[in-house]
Amino acid sequence: MKKPLQTKVPVIPKKQTFAKVKTEHVINYEAICVFTAIGFFLDEDTYFKDEVCLKPGTVNTIDEDGFLIKSESYFQWHYSPRDISFEEALSEFSELFESIIDQQVGSKRVILPLSGGLDSRTQAVALNHLGKNVEAYSYSFENGYNEANISRQIANACGFSFEAYTIAEGYLWDKVKKLSSINQCYSEFTHPRQMAVAEELKSKGDVFSLGHWGDVLFDATTKEQLSIDDEVNLILKKIVKPGGLQLAKALWESWSLDGDFELYLRDRIKSLLSQINIENSSAKIRAFKSMYWAPRWTTVNLSVFENIHPITLPYYNDKMCQFICTIPEAYLEDRKLQIAYIKKRSKVLSKITWQEQKPFNLNNFQFNKSPYNLPYRINNKLYRTLKSFTGKPYIQRNWELQFLGKDNDNNLKTYIYNDSFYSLIDKKIIDSIYHSFREQDRVKFSHPLSMLLTLSLWQKNNS
Repeated sequence: MKKPLQTKVPVIPKKQTFAKVKTEHVINYEAICVFTAIGFFLDEDTYFKDEVCLKPGTVNTIDEDGFLIKSESYFQWHYSPRDISFEEALSEFSELFESIIDQQVGSKRVILPLSGGLDSRTQAVALNHLGKNVEAYSYSFENGYNEANISRQIANACGFSFEAYTIAEGYLWDKVKKLSSINQCYSEFTHPRQMAVAEELKSKGDVFSLGHWGDVLFDATTKEQLSIDDEVNLILKKIVKPGGLQLAKALWESWSLDGDFELYLRDRIKSLLSQINIENSSAKIRAFKSMYWAPRWTTVNLSVFENIHPITLPYYNDKMCQFICTIPEAYLEDRKLQIAYIKKRSKVLSKITWQEQKPFNLNNFQFNKSPYNLPYRINNKLYRTLKSFTGKPYIQRNWELQFLGKDNDNNLKTYIYNDSFYSLIDKKIIDSIYHSFREQDRVKFSHPLSMLLTLSLWQKNNS
């Protein structure tokens, strides 16, 4: 007889780990409703009642048949701010961040996806300071904002090699089946842009250094102290997707599930939040997001990167999570630590445009308000308006490349309109979401439409 297997799950795991539980093997319809509403499975939920996703920060005992025997927590998120100065916190972060990256990548050739934001820029600063061999790249949407322009400036300032890719219209359809096998349909398909350039990335470097979750750890989630009900409201506002609630409620009713879906979701969020022993609302919500959102949404599509090369994630590191728990919220809010670190190590990178605050940079973004930003806003609006007259609208969102146009529409309908899928999803619901997207509000109904596509692939893969 084999000994039970011990599985330790990191505080923020870079992959989902599943185990069986002894109950009936049936579809978990309630979990799927939540999935369609928020875009990720909540807590331990999976597609089936007899399978669970192991919780982060736990040690799990699993028997030889894959059944979960016991799960014990070894890490609890907390808020224990130390009485230290901002300069001391900055010094500690600098040393910790650079040591994590140095340990993770060693002498390997590093592949760095660059954006116009702060997380990958902070990594670029550290990698450059450590003298690592870096191959950077970025991508922009076809007929969209040239995000790669900012990334190229960052790479050039660091002396990294750089390549820019364009994410073309309709790239999803010849890759969607492979993507569904990689992420197991635990995330909708219109987000992982890296899938579009997977083949090109295979020839690069040895290991990815990915900047996921830095924006959550190094910012405030709220600047107010909230009641538990207001904390729940804020979380729901952040996680419930436009149109997602409408699809979830329709599925709940069509599957004749007990009670009211909105009350069910609210009660689950409140229950999970109440188990986090933190008084400070910002730290508490950050902990919630790190326990439930990161492992079940952000982590899912890391599998696409890992299918190309090994991955490293400095912000996911256990020591980084422990560090965050001891830093005063005042030092984390508004990205203060990351901005100060970039300014400390590289004045050149601090002067490059910050995409979220364009056209301003890390030294003057406080002027991104009227009247200082009016010239840029007017010019940008004029550019997008003129672009629409060319017959090629300005692309701002992933789904616009996947769902707009005749070819995209035909590809989409082959997946969501078929008799096999109707055995899971009532055709009336499919019709309602599809026509609401086409005729009413594309932005609102792009998410539920993408969820239908995801569920159709899951049903096809499991039939």
